[in-house]
Amino acid sequence: MRPLACLALAAAVSAVAAPAERKVPMSLYDVTLNTLDGKPESLAAFKGKVVLAVNVASRCGFTPQYAGLQKLYTEYKDRGLVILGFPSNQFGAQEPGTAGEIQAFCEKNYGVTFPLFEKLDVKGANQAPVYRFLTAKHGEPAWNFHKYLVGKDGQVIQAFGSRVAPDSPELRAAIEAALK
Repeated sequence: MRPLACLALAAAVSAVAAPAERKVPMSLYDVTLNTLDGKPESLAAFKGKVVLAVNVASRCGFTPQYAGLQKLYTEYKDRGLVILGFPSNQFGAQEPGTAGEIQAFCEKNYGVTFPLFEKLDVKGANQAPVYRFLTAKHGEPAWNFHKYLVGKDGQVIQAFGSRVAPDSPELRAAIEAALK
């Protein structure tokens, strides 16, 4: 085989073998996901609202934060805050349930009324597009109940680790500032 033909063949094989480029959405509003009941929902529906995006799990030491998240949602939803819950089984396999089990658990134990989405990957090779966006400038979650505060413009303002409780002064002050 001639050298140029070898180079062309190598380039073709490399192109086929290379993983597809993982495009990062430009805004939270560029993402469509399935809700926990399997219906597609564009996050553009939340345009102009302040969003607190949280990776959640039902069998985690931080699971009681559901109560605090629901309290925040109830307190601030009329002022423009929405909380979006993203179940993930990536940390300690602490979200093994089906969509129906997750929904029932959240409603029965914590009275959750904020939107919940289908289970997804928040990090790694199969990271969901919404988490590619959330983590692009603010890092991947280290555990369940990591929070990303997104402004009315669809851009991430700040991230809060799992140990930052929903009622923490730091998180509440950031939400208040974002709602102004």
